[in-house]
Amino acid sequence: MAIEFVGTVPLILLLVAAVWECVLIGYAFSLAGNAADEGARAGAVGRSCQEAAGAHVGSAWDMAVTCSESGGIVTARVRLNLPVLYPGLGIGVPIEGEAGSPKEEED
Repeated sequence: MAIEFVGTVPLILLLVAAVWECVLIGYAFSLAGNAADEGARAGAVGRSCQEAAGAHVGSAWDMAVTCSESGGIVTARVRLNLPVLYPGLGIGVPIEGEAGSPKEEED
């Protein structure tokens, strides 16, 4: 029985690591989308899009933010690197979130 247990432990650990990686991928998509939403909202009212998006992403994540305005719509695009078991250990596969918000006019 002990030999069977020792033989299955690596498989169980591999399964746990695979599930954890799936959780990180889902969290990264959620994080990128939320940061893009916040950045677009901030850009629509005249604040810094990059600062607003960066405030919603932890410092462990490798992040790039681009903001643009076209036709009265402020668009924010946030790109995060796919983490490997821990945020900050990216493998170079991008995860992107994009959002837009109409530009608000000053009175």
